[in-house]
Amino acid sequence: MIKRRLPKPGTIEVNPSILAADFAQLADELAVVEQAGVKMVHLDIMDGHFVPNITIGPPVVEKLRKHSNLFFDAHLMITDPRKYAPAFVKAGVNHITFHIEVEKKPAEFIRILHSMGVTAGVCLNPETPVRAIKKVAPLCDMILVMTVHPGFGGQKFIASAAKKIRTIRNIVGPKIRVEVDGGIDAKTTPIVVGYGADTLVAGRAIFGEKNRIAAINAIRRACK
Repeated sequence: MIKRRLPKPGTIEVNPSILAADFAQLADELAVVEQAGVKMVHLDIMDGHFVPNITIGPPVVEKLRKHSNLFFDAHLMITDPRKYAPAFVKAGVNHITFHIEVEKKPAEFIRILHSMGVTAGVCLNPETPVRAIKKVAPLCDMILVMTVHPGFGGQKFIASAAKKIRTIRNIVGPKIRVEVDGGIDAKTTPIVVGYGADTLVAGRAIFGEKNRIAAINAIRRACK
């Protein structure tokens, strides 16, 4: 049965990012992390315009959906998320995060996404201040804080950007998930969890290791 809803707030979830996975073996990669007990997987969608990289589109997501019941958390790093959101929903994603930097009417777009049957959230880049999402934050199901500049995996964790997590958590309280993406591993996990993050996107820290399950468990231990 496909997991249609986000895990309930209050639990810390490791969210593997397939950006760092073996693209020739994506179905197998998802199966391995599912064995580790993860509930969700992070799909980095890049258009080569908003960010300087291109990854996957709806056809790939549709194929992956046939092989996985995991909650698909789609991060749309694209210039026109409204245009492509319906195709990703049809392909089988469960959640869509879009960037506050590209959407002029974020509250309206969140309502549209909810009407499509998916959960929704906004993302802010390292240089974007928290005030940019303050009004729309309470409407979100999850808010994503970037601790690297989006586009490529393996970048260095930006500690100053992580501090925004604390401010966002104070704004939204405990009922909305706060996700963090960029340089997350067993060393940086205690920092972001301490600030209030409960959804940890990790790419190379998981798929860059031979033993994916051990890597996920290392991040979990770091949460404590």
